Amino acid sequence: MHTSNTIINKPTTAEPPLKRKRRLLTSLISAGTFNDFINHIFWLTENKASSYVCFANAHMLVEAYQNQEFNTLLNNADVVTPDGGPLSKLMKMIYGEEQDRVAGMDVLPRLLQEAAARGKSVYFYGSTDQVLEAVVTKARKDLPELNIAGSYSPPFRKLSEAEDAAIVDNINQANPDLVFVALGCPKQERWMADHKDRVNACMLGVGQAYMTYADLEKRLPEWARNLSLEWTYRLWQEPRRLWKRYLITNSMFVYLTLRSLFKQRTETLQLSE
Repeated sequence: MHTSNTIINKPTTAEPPLKRKRRLLTSLISAGTFNDFINHIFWLTENKASSYVCFANAHMLVEAYQNQEFNTLLNNADVVTPDGGPLSKLMKMIYGEEQDRVAGMDVLPRLLQEAAARGKSVYFYGSTDQVLEAVVTKARKDLPELNIAGSYSPPFRKLSEAEDAAIVDNINQANPDLVFVALGCPKQERWMADHKDRVNACMLGVGQAYMTYADLEKRLPEWARNLSLEWTYRLWQEPRRLWKRYLITNSMFVYLTLRSLFKQRTETLQLSE
C-alpha cells in the first residue's frame, strides 16, 4: 500500500493518469498507483467541469451487484478507487498486476495537502455541524495556506427542490475545485450522480474519512489495515448498526468472489484444452 505524504505538486498533463478500469463482480474499478489517483483527481479539476469519485469497498460492490441502478451510477463515476483491502488484493489476483489500496481515509488528507500546494480550493459537504467544525479547524491549523471555499451540513431528511437548488447555488458560488461529500453509502454516491453537471467541481464521496481526519475516530495500525481488519474495528465501534451489514454483506462478497474466480478458472481451463 502506498500512501506517502510526499507532495506531488506536478503540473496537470493533457493525458489522464488513470487509463483503465478493471471489472470486479459487476462493477468497474479504476486501476493505478496511489499517486496516479491523486494526480487524476486534479486532472479532473482541470479538464472536466463536473465529475465524481467513488471509494469502493466490499459493501459497495455487493450493493451494486444487487441493485442495477446503483451499479450504473457507480460504473458511470469518473473514478472508482479500490478503497477496501480485499478489492486491491482481488484485482492483483485476477489481473496479475500490483494494485495499491486507495482508501478515502488516506486520500482526504493527501488531497488537502496537494490542494494547498497546487492552489486549489476545497468545500466540505455533509455530516454534522460539529464534525464539519472539527474538520475545518484541523485543516486550517495544519494547512493555513489551504483555500477552504466553504462547508455545509444538510438536514437529515429529503430536501425540497428549492432547498437542493439553493445548496447547489451556494457551492457553485463558492467555486471550489474539490467537494468532499460525507453522507454515507449509498446516499453520497447517489447525491454525486444526481448532481453531476450541476455542481461545477470534482465531487468525492469520502464517507467516514471526516471522522478519522478530524481525530474524532481512531484508525487501526497500518499492519492491521494491510490485513483488511478495519471492518472488525468499525463493527466493534458500532455493533448494533453494522452487525447485519458485515455479517450478510461480507459473507455474500466472499461467496460472489469465489464463484467469480471459479468461473474464471473454468473458462481458462476450457480455452487451454
